[in-house]
Amino acid sequence: MTSTASRPSSSRLVLERPMTSPEPPTWSGAVWVGAVDVHAVPTDDAPVPLTDAAGHRTARLLVREGASPRGFVDLPVTDGAVDAAALRAAVAALPAAEHPPVPVHLPRTSVVLCTRDRADQLAAALRSVLAVDHPDLEVVVVDNAPSDDATRRLVTAPGTDPRVRYVLEPVPGLSSARNAGVRAARGEVVAFTDDDVVVDPGWLRALASGFARGEDVVCVSGLVASGELRTPAQRWFDERVTWSRNLTPRVFRLSAPPADRPLFPFSVGDYGTGANFAVRRDAVLALGGFDEALGVGTVTGGGEDIDMFARVVLDGSALVVEPSALVWHRHRADLAALRTQAVGYGTGLGAWLTKTALRPRTLGMALVRAPRALRHLLGGPVAPVAEPGGVPAAAPAAGDDAFDREVAAVRGTELRAVLRGVTRYARSRRVVRARAAAARRAV
Repeated sequence: MTSTASRPSSSRLVLERPMTSPEPPTWSGAVWVGAVDVHAVPTDDAPVPLTDAAGHRTARLLVREGASPRGFVDLPVTDGAVDAAALRAAVAALPAAEHPPVPVHLPRTSVVLCTRDRADQLAAALRSVLAVDHPDLEVVVVDNAPSDDATRRLVTAPGTDPRVRYVLEPVPGLSSARNAGVRAARGEVVAFTDDDVVVDPGWLRALASGFARGEDVVCVSGLVASGELRTPAQRWFDERVTWSRNLTPRVFRLSAPPADRPLFPFSVGDYGTGANFAVRRDAVLALGGFDEALGVGTVTGGGEDIDMFARVVLDGSALVVEPSALVWHRHRADLAALRTQAVGYGTGLGAWLTKTALRPRTLGMALVRAPRALRHLLGGPVAPVAEPGGVPAAAPAAGDDAFDREVAAVRGTELRAVLRGVTRYARSRRVVRARAAAARRAV
């Protein structure tokens, strides 16, 4: 695993990438991605070299002060380096860091990694999790309805770290896998991440800081930064989603609705994403676990994470967004994969909205917010933002008419998938009920 931190080399700062790429970029707009600590920024004007920078004309750096993110800066790359004076000026323009509270104790934590037929990617994610700075950690790898034994062989190979356990969940679906991980977990806190990420060494300590923000905190999500911007599809996706730039700590409580979020408690994009969050094990069990009618691997294609976030808040507990809890995510690299992902996102959203409408309490709350939600849904891709500490507003990812037409089609595909999620949720619920009935008969 490549370190996510900058390192000195003979007293000279060298910036490294959090993720290695399978191949060098061929797109002229490729962006080199890394991080730098404010205390490591050089005071002289010697260029700051970047590792593996061939083919990149721009660098995006996550500026951190210790664990706390201050913001992103974009700088030109010349001869594989960025200008030190430009870096200092960009860092100086960022807002001050908001440091998280120091937890009184670090709870025993189980990291659940759910995967299916991606042992090659899982290996890198697993290495990064095992390198996390935490004194009481276990890792539960849930192999969900695999088509081969590659994951089992990877996880159970001789010499594997004894903190790692293998769990087979034959029922397909990410919610089924997450529930299997929760049942197997021995920790007070269960943290979830994906098999296509690299986690920061301080990830679990930062999640613990989120729980320290209140006794009623049940769920903490973190920052999911783009680990690679090698293709136009990756750049477009990064500019569209909100969770890749959530840099401000927030506490969401139903008893204190935020004035700047009119869709709350259904402003699910503000809560985080399934690649980086943690829950108290007893609380998620009390909520009945993840809804197995939702999630990748079912006909609904997604939605299990936003469903859990919303249920936590609606139950009266607090959900914390803790940006210092950092993971780096590899976005889909081509339009075909992006289209598949959009179908899953749209169908999952539609299925979750259907579930919301089927419950009298949430239906009433949703109807009040429906006009604004519809405007938001039909508003198109989220434009690049220029918030303090955010990524500066940029030109469209490709600047190519053909690409623009393709991504517009992807957006249309996603909107149509939202409508399809309505019927898909009903189908998936029938499957879950039939499976539960069969299990009861077997018992």
